[in-house]
Amino acid sequence: MISEEIHHSTTNEYCIIFGQPPQAEHTFLAGCYFYTQKERKMIMWVEERKTGFKFVERYTDPMTGKTRRVSVVMEKNTAQSRKLAVVALSEKIDKALLPQAPKLTLKELVDLYASEQLRTVKQSTYKRNCGACKSIMKILGADTLVENLNAGYIRERFLATGRTPGTMNEWMTRLKALLRWGYRNDYISSIAYLDKIERFKDVSHRKKIEDKFLESTEVKKLLDGMNITKWKILTEFLVLSGLRFGEAAALERSDIDLKKREIHVSKNYDCINDLVTTPKTDYSIRDVYIQDELLKTCKNALLLSQSDNIIQFSNLLFPGTVQEHVDYYAYAKYLRETSLHVIGRKITPHALRHTHASLLMEQGVDIDSISKRLGHNDSHVTREIYLHVTKKLEAKRKMQLKEVKVL
Repeated sequence: MISEEIHHSTTNEYCIIFGQPPQAEHTFLAGCYFYTQKERKMIMWVEERKTGFKFVERYTDPMTGKTRRVSVVMEKNTAQSRKLAVVALSEKIDKALLPQAPKLTLKELVDLYASEQLRTVKQSTYKRNCGACKSIMKILGADTLVENLNAGYIRERFLATGRTPGTMNEWMTRLKALLRWGYRNDYISSIAYLDKIERFKDVSHRKKIEDKFLESTEVKKLLDGMNITKWKILTEFLVLSGLRFGEAAALERSDIDLKKREIHVSKNYDCINDLVTTPKTDYSIRDVYIQDELLKTCKNALLLSQSDNIIQFSNLLFPGTVQEHVDYYAYAKYLRETSLHVIGRKITPHALRHTHASLLMEQGVDIDSISKRLGHNDSHVTREIYLHVTKKLEAKRKMQLKEVKVL
């Protein structure tokens, strides 16, 4: 409450005093006028102007420790005006004391994000994320102020690229991660609009891989059509083990335990950065059982890895001929061209992993065992990805039942 109004004759200023009058008056005479508003100690006084009365407050900026001031002009210096002035000035101070996010451009935010990523994630992840951020800057504009981004602008700019929904969703995932990081680190004041941005409609992952696996007859045709021994053995190994290409490329000969019939998977080869890293997830660290067919392939791979025409002194199961590790791009090109020629469609190295899972399902291996063998962290993931296989098996069972004659 306003407790007293004091007029200073020499300065023609009015002080609106809050608190105990004796203390307030003593403070006024010392030239400082304090009152408490919302547990903040502030200063407020009135200066008479030709156009009215200027109500002024001082407050301390908690970030700098410096004293600052705000003001508002009223036509009159009445009790009602003073009350209105107190409210108006308090609102101004409240606004001034709110944390203010720096007005960064998208490029500046990306640079800060990349700096932290460099110290906290694998080099392969860092490079992939930085690549996505560069694409995002081209789409949204490197000089765009992050604070000015909104859902409509982002969606419009993404659609203008004309790229596939899958590609746009990959960009969107990285953009949201970037903006959430900026918000957590107080570089952005609000990202509420992100909730309004939905994924672009795309076919499911399951649908995408439906034709990206081989039947057992196609596998045999593909292998028979391969005339380069090292690529043939690698293809056999990937089909029979279900390992990712990077996991196979990182294997050392000591990781193949023929006595226990186990492959110890604990590393991953990053072909983009040419380095060995940890596997994709913790669940990817596993021991893969070597069945009879795979046992023969492992023995052939071990023999080939020590032959004269392979890079010397390498302890890798699949060493390169020029560089230390097997060349992913050379193998992928050979597999793509050979599969197109032999079975009429292009196959990628990762399709061999899908083939492995599909063939196991057809043989009646349970989903949990397949999930562990693949290094999935949840059998639900495996079941979702390979639902098309279970549907095909169900159709096959129905056909078998259709032809059954009991009587």
